[in-house]
Amino acid sequence: MSVEVDRRGPVTVVVLDRPRVRNAVDAAHAAALTEAFEAFDADDDAAVAVLHGRGGHFCAGADLKAVASGEVRVGAPGQGPAAMGPTRMLLG
Repeated sequence: MSVEVDRRGPVTVVVLDRPRVRNAVDAAHAAALTEAFEAFDADDDAAVAVLHGRGGHFCAGADLKAVASGEVRVGAPGQGPAAMGPTRMLLG
């Protein structure tokens, strides 16, 4: 899986795990990130989330090969989910 989630009591650690592409975000990665943060938001026992990247890189941004192929669509703000997944999410 391209995103790993580790719950340590009230702390949720979300790890971007595509180091060979510097953790660039494609459609599957964006969906996994969104799912991870929706689960965090729904968990009343979760107090803080830590997001980091594996392999010495945080995140190169959107996977440009996925954008060029049309797999990832980059829309204007307010027009559906962002290409990077949860970047436009409001957490409660």
